[in-house]
Amino acid sequence: MKEFKRKNQLLSLCGLNCGLCPMFLGKYCGGCGNGKSSCKIAKCSLEHGNIEYCFECKNYPCAHYQYVDEYDSFITHKHQKKDLKKAQRIGIKQYNLEQKEKIQILSYLLSNYNDGRRKNFFCIAVNLLEVSELQEVMKLLQSNVELSLLPAKERSLYVVNAMKEIAERRNIEVRLRRKSRKDDV
Repeated sequence: MKEFKRKNQLLSLCGLNCGLCPMFLGKYCGGCGNGKSSCKIAKCSLEHGNIEYCFECKNYPCAHYQYVDEYDSFITHKHQKKDLKKAQRIGIKQYNLEQKEKIQILSYLLSNYNDGRRKNFFCIAVNLLEVSELQEVMKLLQSNVELSLLPAKERSLYVVNAMKEIAERRNIEVRLRRKSRKDDV
């Protein structure tokens, strides 16, 4: 969709945290408005005066959001509406600052604790956990002097378990929800 352009590549029009998406990180997606695929919500934005975020629309939340958090794509949709509400409440500038900190943490985790099988897990966990919780994980990693001596798989598992423990405290499921074949019927 050539007419649709975005300035903010960290938070999409619809509330996805694109900066934390494995497709965006791997440079397989140019981000909202810069990718090759079309988006029905981008088309809707153009029809409603080229709004930057759906919460700016007088019709929000509309039918596009009715089932948005039931299934995930490459990035989790679990907090999509919640994240839009937060961005509206604290402002885009502050929201982006939080996202940049999350991106730094995610980059660190991927560089130092990804055993080759944890990219999606780290992307989802960083997306769903609060910055303060991620800082808690980072402090835990920095305080464990023996962690660097472990093999990559064990280091990775240590981080995964720490993140899962925090997620469980908040009753957050840290995995993608996929549509099953029977849901397609």
